Amino acid sequence: MQSLGLWQWIEKEDVGSTNDEALALSRKVKSGNYVVTAKRQNNGRGRRGRSWVGYEGNLFMSFLQPVELSKIGQIVFVVSLSLFESLQELFPKIDMKLKWPNDVLVENNKISGILLEKGEGDYLVIGIGVNLVGAPKLEGVLYPATSLQDKGYTVDRLTLFKKYVEIYDKNCRLWQEQGFAPIREKWLQNVKGLGEEIEVHTDKENKLGIFRDVDENGVLLLERKNGLEKIYAGDIFYIDKRK
Repeated sequence: MQSLGLWQWIEKEDVGSTNDEALALSRKVKSGNYVVTAKRQNNGRGRRGRSWVGYEGNLFMSFLQPVELSKIGQIVFVVSLSLFESLQELFPKIDMKLKWPNDVLVENNKISGILLEKGEGDYLVIGIGVNLVGAPKLEGVLYPATSLQDKGYTVDRLTLFKKYVEIYDKNCRLWQEQGFAPIREKWLQNVKGLGEEIEVHTDKENKLGIFRDVDENGVLLLERKNGLEKIYAGDIFYIDKRK
């Protein structure tokens, strides 16, 4: 175990899932912040029960930290904004946008996955996977994935990891000291589709409307004929290219 900023860092060679490692750790420790990384991950999980395919050389990391349950909707935005800003700092000319609720798009393709899971006590596990060297080419997926290498950008996983920890710590301090408003503002400045017509696929139905905003808990506000509707979970598709 190494110290990295505010974190106790555990590096693994091979795991099923870094989230599983962090969840197990949450049952053993009583305090402190931890992060687990792995060179290889063979049983990753994605949002809404989907699988997350991992390639050696990609970045797999799971943060274990105390978070109030009422703040979980906000920290998703801290996490995704921090990844966006980390990549932007490493590659200033990269064509990149955020996608509600927690994706980062490079040239309109999904580059990352984020999964939050409740640990023991007050602990929250924040799992992040970033496609650095490879991405699955699967038929019938909701949203096509890419890797940085596919788009001509090269970075090793530990360089991005350490940059991410630096930016994430900075944004966590901002969030803790000034609340969600400055995080939300920065996120909205970089999200794809704001003010445009989108289609949202929920578990029950597909909805068309204008992406107007997100509220103080990160809930999407969709303008429809009868006014603003709150979308708590779903997949966004953009009307122009269905991306």
